[in-house]
Amino acid sequence: MLLELAVGDAYGAGFEYANELVDKYNDLSRYVQHPRHKATRPGMYTDDTQMSVAIAELIVSGADWTPLNLANHFVDCFKRDEHGGYAGGFQDFLQSIHSGQEFLDKIRPDSDKSGAAMRAVPMGVFSTIYEVLNKAEIQAKLTHNTPDGIQAAQAAALMTHYFLYNVGAKSELGAWLEQYIQGSHRWNEPYKGKVKTKGWMSVRAAITAVMRNSSMSDLLKDSIAFMGDVDTVATIALGAAAPSKEVTQDIPQHLIDMLENGAYGRDYLAQLDKKLLDLVAV
Repeated sequence: MLLELAVGDAYGAGFEYANELVDKYNDLSRYVQHPRHKATRPGMYTDDTQMSVAIAELIVSGADWTPLNLANHFVDCFKRDEHGGYAGGFQDFLQSIHSGQEFLDKIRPDSDKSGAAMRAVPMGVFSTIYEVLNKAEIQAKLTHNTPDGIQAAQAAALMTHYFLYNVGAKSELGAWLEQYIQGSHRWNEPYKGKVKTKGWMSVRAAITAVMRNSSMSDLLKDSIAFMGDVDTVATIALGAAAPSKEVTQDIPQHLIDMLENGAYGRDYLAQLDKKLLDLVAV
């Protein structure tokens, strides 16, 4: 799931709020250079993947699921391999601190945007719905301690759990989520329009795309077609759908081959993926 979400993230990064590029280049033929974010070159992933890696590394380490351990992983992952894509203020914040404790002491965790949801996919490996909901809430509260921020993260994590544990049919995903995450956002209602910054928007768009597509290639194109914050939509959608038996795993090989492959790139993601999937209780 990490490799797939990274492809979604890197592919979507070229189209994030660059709506003028979608009709012209959203054909999966290549990664696209974003017209404004020049530091993120084609094939590079962004904060969505880097923070998902931090979550995944904490999971496979077996360490206690505490705010401090989470914060340490967020800071360590950023410092060892700095990537773009973070909101400007949050990137400046990460550059200015040096430890997880400093993160906790100085963060203002009042956002309702998509940051807690974009990193939630790996938490689907936990074996019970309660554990997924609880751990998603704990990690969300570090940065997105708002009802919408928490619920978006919980929904994204449960999406992965649904497919990893073969809970039900893909067509029933939205209705199933509404049983466990109740609020003003109807997860079973198709998302329409451009995806703005709110976390629930990215998650609902991802749910919509997953439910109406039966291949990863179509899912990726559909995620981008929403326009707006599409790298997050693609990250959540492809990461969650990767284990689905109803989705053909046909991500174009050239997108996998051209994904960045430094110390924490393609090969590292594949290895970490294996460790995560080994934890799935079957």
